[in-house]
Amino acid sequence: MTAQRLMLLDTASLYFRAFFGVPDSVRAPDGTPVNAVRGLLDFISRLVEEYQPTDLVCCWDNDWRPQWRVDLIPTYKAHRVEAPRPDGIPDIEEVPDPLEAQIPVIVEVLDAFGISIVGADDYEADDVIGTLATNATMPVDIVTGDRDLFQLVDDAAEVRVLYVARGVAKHERMTEHVVVEKYSVLPQQYADFATLRGDASDGLPGVAGVGDKTAASLLLSYGDLSGIRAAAADPGSALGPGPRGKILAAADYLEVAPTVVAVARDIDLGTPDCTLPRSPKDPEALAALAERWGLNSPVERLTKVLAGLTP
Repeated sequence: MTAQRLMLLDTASLYFRAFFGVPDSVRAPDGTPVNAVRGLLDFISRLVEEYQPTDLVCCWDNDWRPQWRVDLIPTYKAHRVEAPRPDGIPDIEEVPDPLEAQIPVIVEVLDAFGISIVGADDYEADDVIGTLATNATMPVDIVTGDRDLFQLVDDAAEVRVLYVARGVAKHERMTEHVVVEKYSVLPQQYADFATLRGDASDGLPGVAGVGDKTAASLLLSYGDLSGIRAAAADPGSALGPGPRGKILAAADYLEVAPTVVAVARDIDLGTPDCTLPRSPKDPEALAALAERWGLNSPVERLTKVLAGLTP
């Protein structure tokens, strides 16, 4: 019997990558673009074939910009928000219309396969991943293009990130050693590192004048953000006047940012069945979807990969 292994997919990260990476000439018989659907299915086939997980979850953004994070840092993901619609509803992520139309198809196809989709109201997929990874009773592979999830890497607990920033085919396996080698911080320091240096892609301003090298150096000297702030507040500490001034000037930001940057690890997700099926849950529905949307090839490939998994 094969050893258990859980694979957690940052689903939006993957279908956005598929949408922009697979030509939009990939269309259903009626002309509807299905490049994101096809690309996501091919990504799943590739990853499952390579890593042979026994369990797999497509983690979902029920709320891509939770209000509780925005309340703490109003700029959080603000650059991704469209202008409010005439009805006044804000916080609509800029998703290209041809991709938006494919998301329900993705859900239907995954459901027909019997692949688990898990989300939580008021939380992002990152938080679902954080909770499932932290509470897993088996090794975990997290598939994402989001560096924030490096904070979950834990060699002792056998949690690693398969980082797909350069593409799924060229993904990097992020272990503790690799995180330290790249960023000069431990994974458990990564959230503080991101807080200090900021992240334009998430609308996090960071501490003015503190970049990667300074952030890593401060964490090497003082361990964590609390230690750095304590040193800045202590006139007798060895912290230099330059970094001290920058940390003190950012006090308000540093008070709230760690809560925004840290992924949740204790959401109530119920008891989802994460088992990766060896055959489609609803073959008839899957066949109908494959025919309607012109997905016969990727559906057949994933069906074959699932059937070939070691019992």
